[in-house]
Amino acid sequence: MKRTRVLIVDDSVTIRRLLAAVLSRDETIEVVGSAPDAASARQMIKDLNPDVITLDVEMPNMNGLEFLEKIMRLRPMPVVMVSTLTQKGAEVTVSALELGAVDYFAKPTDNVGAHLEERARELCEKVRIAASAHVRPYVRKDRTPAPDKPDFDPGNSVVAIGSSTGGVEALIEVLSHFPKNCPATVITQHMPPHFTTSFADRLDRLCQPKVSEAKDGAILAPGQIYLAPGGEAHLEIHGKGTLRCRLVRTGPVNGHRPSVDVLFNSVAKAACPQAIGVILTGMGRDGADGLLAMRKAGAATIGQDEASSVVYGMPRVAMEIGAVEKQYALHQIGQEVMTLCEARQKAGRHAVTQ
Repeated sequence: MKRTRVLIVDDSVTIRRLLAAVLSRDETIEVVGSAPDAASARQMIKDLNPDVITLDVEMPNMNGLEFLEKIMRLRPMPVVMVSTLTQKGAEVTVSALELGAVDYFAKPTDNVGAHLEERARELCEKVRIAASAHVRPYVRKDRTPAPDKPDFDPGNSVVAIGSSTGGVEALIEVLSHFPKNCPATVITQHMPPHFTTSFADRLDRLCQPKVSEAKDGAILAPGQIYLAPGGEAHLEIHGKGTLRCRLVRTGPVNGHRPSVDVLFNSVAKAACPQAIGVILTGMGRDGADGLLAMRKAGAATIGQDEASSVVYGMPRVAMEIGAVEKQYALHQIGQEVMTLCEARQKAGRHAVTQ
């Protein structure tokens, strides 16, 4: 068995020891070294050639974000960020994921040892998944929002998107192609509390439409994008005629709350056939069954292709079970969604005149 070789980078000797102890207990993982700062880590990367780095956000001399950008530009490799479960930690982590970090592990500000023991399996799984991720060199992009399309008619279309590992970067790319008057859009991205708040704010600054965390009872409207709040509830849509967001505080589904399957299944019941479903990069199978339900109900369905996925898990399963009509590279998906919306609106108007 080839073990995943991990380098731990953290300025706290206590955290380095705790992380090393937890990771070393997993027989599929080998901790090859630990570094207190970016300078030491740079040399260890050259000497040890690890498969994965765990990287602290806050470090002396050069912080984690600065070091991450250098790694992703000069020697791209899988990185799992270690950040605090705070608003500030969430904001920095969202920036790190946009730079190309594969995933993150959130820790509390106190009782870190007990927290790591409780979530050891999760941490080890994130490291293993990161080792198999498709990592690309970071290229700073001019995030120019999509131009206004005054002739675009979103009608009563609803777009539902699900994503997980690699989803931050993927969603930014997809939504950058949405015009200001885009169809009502609902999104489930696997994230804990605080992190979705920061991510929604980030998307709102980068995209033409209005992006916000979904609120219970919010009416779905064109030009609005609703992101499932992390950790505490699933996002569903309900209603006849007027569709609304509903936050459902039930247990995890497929190990996730919010769950993509929960969202997609609700869209299949409430909004098909005028809906479009999109499944993006992520580990596991959450969303595959729900997307199949959407397709059976008459929705158009899209999957991200393997070459452009950070982790080709969720889209792969959806493709294998027949939930995906067609796969596209990430940079094509946003425009294809708009094209499908326009085609469906034209077909609907044509049917009415017959």
